[in-house]
Amino acid sequence: MKTLQTFTAIIEAGAGIALLGFPSLTASLLLGTPLDSPAAAGLARVGGAAILTLAIGCWLARRDADSLASQGLVAALLFYNIAVACLLAFVNLNHGLHGVLLWPAVLFHVAMGCWCVASLMRKHQSVLR
Repeated sequence: MKTLQTFTAIIEAGAGIALLGFPSLTASLLLGTPLDSPAAAGLARVGGAAILTLAIGCWLARRDADSLASQGLVAALLFYNIAVACLLAFVNLNHGLHGVLLWPAVLFHVAMGCWCVASLMRKHQSVLR
C-alpha cells in the first residue's frame, strides 16, 4: 500500500494543483473545451482543493500503510478512482466532450482502481494467515 499511496500522492497533487491554478486549461485538456464562467472555474478550483487534500492524506498515510486508517484511505481511493473514470467516460459518451487527456485519464483511473483492489485483497489475505 505504501507504493500505491506514494504514487497517488504525487500524481493527484499534480492534478489538484493544475485545477487550482489553471482550471480552464485543465478542463480543455480533459474535456476539449475551456470553462466558460467564473462559477465553473470556481467549482473546478474546489475540486482541485479536494484532490490536493486526497494527495496530502496519501502522502502522510504512506508511512503507516498497515494501519486500519490507511486501509480505509485505500478503500476511499478505490471509490474515487472508479467514480472519476465513470464520470469522465459519461461526459464523453453522453455529452460528446473529449480532450486529448480524457481517455488516458479514464484508463489511468481504472488502472488505479484495480491497484486499490489488489492492495486491499493482499492486505486482507495477509490478515487471514
